[in-house]
Amino acid sequence: MADLKGKTLFISGGSRGIGEAIAIRAAKDGANVVIVAKTDQPHPKLPGTVHTAVENIEKAGGKGLGYVADIRFEDQVQAAVDQAVEAFGGIDILVNNASAINLTGTLQTDMKRYDLMHQINLRGTFLCSKLALPHLLKADNPHVLNLSPPLSLEAKWFAPNVAYTIAKFGMSMCALGMAEEFKDEGVAFNCLWPKTTIATAAIQNIVGGDEMMRKSRTPEIMADAAHAIFRKDSRAFTGNFCVDEDILRAEGVTDFDHYAVDPTEELFPDFFL
Repeated sequence: MADLKGKTLFISGGSRGIGEAIAIRAAKDGANVVIVAKTDQPHPKLPGTVHTAVENIEKAGGKGLGYVADIRFEDQVQAAVDQAVEAFGGIDILVNNASAINLTGTLQTDMKRYDLMHQINLRGTFLCSKLALPHLLKADNPHVLNLSPPLSLEAKWFAPNVAYTIAKFGMSMCALGMAEEFKDEGVAFNCLWPKTTIATAAIQNIVGGDEMMRKSRTPEIMADAAHAIFRKDSRAFTGNFCVDEDILRAEGVTDFDHYAVDPTEELFPDFFL
């Protein structure tokens, strides 16, 4: 397939980390990228805003549009979709990247956190997919990519953090069901998950701190894997639970050292794999 020049991507939660890396990789091809996120002003603990992401997209060679919105609210997502279509004429690729994480057990999980994870991860993914679909159905080679893990009913993935696991697996179930639902229309729905931890604000601030950051790969490996998926035929490649390294190995990549934050450290395997 051709590169992503002229394609329009709609990315939720793309003001930093993996979402921004996917945006920048597409921008290098000359894509249009719409970033939908809540961070309007600089945050003391989180890098980047909607506006800095757009600046980085345009520096990379693409056209950027930032829209400040909370994907928990239908009217805000609809307004963002409308802005994207008005600016670029349609939507070719949707990336459901926005996610909330809270790795606590059942007794330690307050319902406010539970609701936040399910409203952003599961409901937000369903909502963004639903509202983007009328435009994806008109696109040439349309793709939806959910950043969520391969489905598994092994208890070991649920026991440590039931609420979070359900919320992330909900995203994967959206892809599984919608891939079959829209197979005949040619809209691809796939999931992508990293083989190792990825150096993001969530890893730094919530999961593992500096030590885990050193044992992680950079977001660029996820961006390169997503790019490879977007270039595939949407009618032939749908309903897959992809792992970043596996996708790139299938593309002929053999050297992964440049993705490591610290090549001297042993990589930390990601959750759910």
